[in-house]
Amino acid sequence: MPQGSPDSTSIWLRSRGEPSLADVFRTVSVAPTASSWRKFITFLGPGYLVAVGYMDPGNWATSLAGGAQFGYTLLTVALVSNIMAVILQSLCARLAVATGRDLAQACRDAYPPFMAWPLWLLAELAICATDLAEVIGTAIGLNLLFGVPLEIGVLITALDVFIILWLQTKGFRWVEAFIITLLGVIALCFGIQIALADPNWGEVIRGFAPTTAIVTDPNMLYIALGIIGATVMPHNLYLHSGIVQTRAYGHTLPEKREALKYATLDSTVALTFALLINASILILAAATFHKAGHTDVAELGKAQELLQPLLGASIAPSLFAIALLCCGLNSTVTATMAGQIVMEGFLRLRLAAWLRRLVTRLVAIVPAIAVTLIYGEGQTAKLLILSQVVLSLQLPFAVVPLVTLTASRARMGELVAPRWLTAVAAIVAAIIIVLNLKLIFDVATGT
Repeated sequence: MPQGSPDSTSIWLRSRGEPSLADVFRTVSVAPTASSWRKFITFLGPGYLVAVGYMDPGNWATSLAGGAQFGYTLLTVALVSNIMAVILQSLCARLAVATGRDLAQACRDAYPPFMAWPLWLLAELAICATDLAEVIGTAIGLNLLFGVPLEIGVLITALDVFIILWLQTKGFRWVEAFIITLLGVIALCFGIQIALADPNWGEVIRGFAPTTAIVTDPNMLYIALGIIGATVMPHNLYLHSGIVQTRAYGHTLPEKREALKYATLDSTVALTFALLINASILILAAATFHKAGHTDVAELGKAQELLQPLLGASIAPSLFAIALLCCGLNSTVTATMAGQIVMEGFLRLRLAAWLRRLVTRLVAIVPAIAVTLIYGEGQTAKLLILSQVVLSLQLPFAVVPLVTLTASRARMGELVAPRWLTAVAAIVAAIIIVLNLKLIFDVATGT
């Protein structure tokens, strides 16, 4: 291997080693002579798995709370955080295509152990926080649809590992098809609910304009940070850089440039779809709960109860519950993959998918059951929002390595991120860090 190439061991502290998710690595063939449209279709899929993380049950809690308390004001936060997500996910695809490493592998190979190990622990913490939101969201969905007690629903969520195992035996395209189908169901459910809610579209448009109140109002900042944490999710950065490599693109520079173009287009389109879903949740809360004076709505169960009298349609609560359950199921699939990528990438430790899933899920189940039993179902929203703030606080420890690694020509070669893109991504990282510091200050001082 020539010295100075992105794969050279003289540049990295450790050799690349085996890929994460080896059973699906480069299993989707890319025809070199196919048309541009067919190549785009071939690369279509990973972006939608990433988009799932931007509309998981944690998003529901923060968006419902934001819409109910502050009307349409926080739509601008949803938009800005989505733009941040598009930028950062494009860097994930760039890192994967240029180096053949996912973010976890790149951190392991680029940094000494005293830096890599804390990054691994923080990544695991983020995945546990993500899984906590999915456990609660899925359990509430089961409760709303079928009357399953929340404690039992939390335990049932551990069984979703069998769905994942079955899908993986069918091939990665089956996983993508499952995800996209459920996303379609979610979009249909919210489309009908928005039509029933009939929001004030003038106020909706004004809600996308920024306001200083988001920073000056501690309560609004807390929800805003929750939205950022629920949108730009750390585990998605690891996930995307891993699953992009399911495509068997070529190894030449032109082929890599083409793969990067289609992978970036895929994630951008998918994240735009995710923005529509996130905005729909907030708009629904603003047009129903905030308008009716129910500014304290954050519990998913309470939201569902209020939809029928406020919208005047008996189907509205069922649509809400169906969409929530689909979100929970989708999120469990992607969180499992992210967990595998993080563990295999940082530690080179390979566990069976079912074992990895059960370990991660157990960590999430314990606090979910404890809160439900001790405080009752009424406190689950606080736990959901807290999990999203934890994600936001952990985010810099994934974003900063991503930005610095993709800015290194020595590691990235000709596919190094352009200076303007690095500058924009650095500004994104700085905004996240500053907002986190202000949140910590507000909590510490009680303001």
